[in-house]
Amino acid sequence: MQHVVFNQKGGVGKSTITCNLAAISAWQGQRTLVIDLDSQGNSTRYLLGAEMPEDLPNVAEFFEQSLKFTIRDKGASEYIVNTQWEGLDLMPSSPLLDELHSKLESRHKIYKLRDALELLAEDYDQIYIDTPPALNFYTRCALIAAQGCLIPFDCDDFSRRALYTLLENVAEIKADHNSELKVEGIIVNQFQARANLPQRMVQELIDEGLPVLQPYLRSSVRIRESHEQSTPMIFLDPGHLLTQEFVALHDALA
Repeated sequence: MQHVVFNQKGGVGKSTITCNLAAISAWQGQRTLVIDLDSQGNSTRYLLGAEMPEDLPNVAEFFEQSLKFTIRDKGASEYIVNTQWEGLDLMPSSPLLDELHSKLESRHKIYKLRDALELLAEDYDQIYIDTPPALNFYTRCALIAAQGCLIPFDCDDFSRRALYTLLENVAEIKADHNSELKVEGIIVNQFQARANLPQRMVQELIDEGLPVLQPYLRSSVRIRESHEQSTPMIFLDPGHLLTQEFVALHDALA
C-alpha cells in the first residue's frame, strides 16, 4: 500500500505522522519505505539524525537522472538507504529538490515516481510519502503515484478553510491522473480533548460526512523529545499514550 501524507498548510505534523506510522509498520514486521519529497528534509532528519552523511543517495538524484540521457538509468532502489531500525528504509530528501522543480515540471516528469513505485511495491509492503506544504510538482507526483491520501489536520480555522480546497485538489488529481487514489482519512493532530474549540471543530467535520479517523493524536511534549532524539515514538516510548494512539490509528488503516 502506498500512502501520501499531504496538506498544503505547513506545521500540521506531516513528517511526524509519516515517520511514526512507517515506524509502526516496520515494528509490526512489514517491509516499509519512507520517501521524503520535502526539501526541508524533516522526515530524513527524524529517521537518520542530524549527523547523517551529506553524500547519501537521495530522491533529488532520482529525479535528476530523468533529465539526463543515459544508456541505463539507475533503479529507484539505488537511491534508498537503511535506517537503524530493521525493515524501515528511506529515500532521503535533498535541498536540490528546489533547484530541480521547474526543470522537472517543464519536462513533464510527473509520472516518474509512479513508475518507480510500481517496481518498489514488489519490495515493500508499505510505502509512506512525505510531501511539501504546497500543491507543487512533487506533491502532484506523490498523489499520482499513491493509492491513499492521509490528511493531517490541526484544529484551527485556517486548517479547516484549507481542508476544503485540499479535498477538491485531491479529487481533481483522482479524476485526471489516478483513478485508484482515495482519501484514507483526516488525521486530527495535536488534539486537546479538554478544549471546546477542537471538540466542536472535529464534530462539525464529522457532521459534514468527512472521513475523520480515530483515535485523535494528543498534544504531547514527548513527541518533541522524539524529534530531538531522531527516534519515532514506537521505539522511544512504546507504552506512552500518544504511541498507543499512533498504533491504533495505524491499525485502523489496515
